[in-house]
Amino acid sequence: MSDGLLLPSYYLYYGSPVKIVETPDGGARVWRVFIDTGGWQEKNDLFVKITLAVGGDIFTRTAEEFVQEVEAFRAHYLSGDGPIYALYETVRSIEDLANAEERYLTPKEEALIRGIRQRTFVMFEEQLRAAGDPGADPELAAG
Repeated sequence: MSDGLLLPSYYLYYGSPVKIVETPDGGARVWRVFIDTGGWQEKNDLFVKITLAVGGDIFTRTAEEFVQEVEAFRAHYLSGDGPIYALYETVRSIEDLANAEERYLTPKEEALIRGIRQRTFVMFEEQLRAAGDPGADPELAAG
């Protein structure tokens, strides 16, 4: 990109995870997590709003933070059966216990949650890729 924007770049846009990735021709595509499915929805109309921080509630994230945000978002809005949802429930149980005990998560609990979310991100993205979602990127958290 000639405007100095380093891609890929990751954001929270009004609480929703958004990534901007480079296209093969040197352009950019904007992908936002779709609240109904957890898949990626192309939202190129957000490019200027996000890159120029128009409107306020826009936060830049590292790739690692982005993975965590995506999985927290998916776990909050989606429900279902299978191993991914069982892992989401495990995270919820850890967080619920800390809340019930009126305490912060321990460093061990935080590390466990980070690891689970990294794993569920890869699993979810692999399923999306297998289903043909062009925004899927399991490699983002695989490393």
